[in-house]
Amino acid sequence: MADKESLYEKCVEFHGHSCGGLLIGFRAALYAMEYFGLERRAGDEEIVCVAENDACGVDAIQALLGCTAGKGNLIFRLRGKQAFTFYERKSGKAFRIVLKETEFADKEAKKAFMLNARSDEIFDLGEAPFPLPAKAKIYASHPCAACGEKTAEPWLRVKDSTLLCIDCWERQS
Repeated sequence: MADKESLYEKCVEFHGHSCGGLLIGFRAALYAMEYFGLERRAGDEEIVCVAENDACGVDAIQALLGCTAGKGNLIFRLRGKQAFTFYERKSGKAFRIVLKETEFADKEAKKAFMLNARSDEIFDLGEAPFPLPAKAKIYASHPCAACGEKTAEPWLRVKDSTLLCIDCWERQS
């Protein structure tokens, strides 16, 4: 595995700046790499992350692990918690981590701790609370009868035997 400093710089470059939230996601991603024995970013959809927040740290998970919403291996289960559940499809291993509450004198002390502490000092480790999510599905798309925009099947609604996108369906309901 590359050194922490270069990995963190990769996250900063992806996110646009360094901040406390990015450090949380950075360490969460490192924890996953340690746990699954990864030396580098995993293949396509091999690692799945269920993030319980949509804050800065999620960018570090995307940058280091390759989990993205577009591939369907970054799933948001918004609960407002600094908690992440990781799965490795090949081995079936899974775990959930939650940020421990820790007080710091200032931002520099927090940054030093987040960069240098052991993962188990930063996060509480537990079992994954739900089974591995299925791989992302690809759906057919059809034009909305009202606006004409192609819409994936799960987001179409039927009204008077016509297919409507959710926006048009809501306007007509």
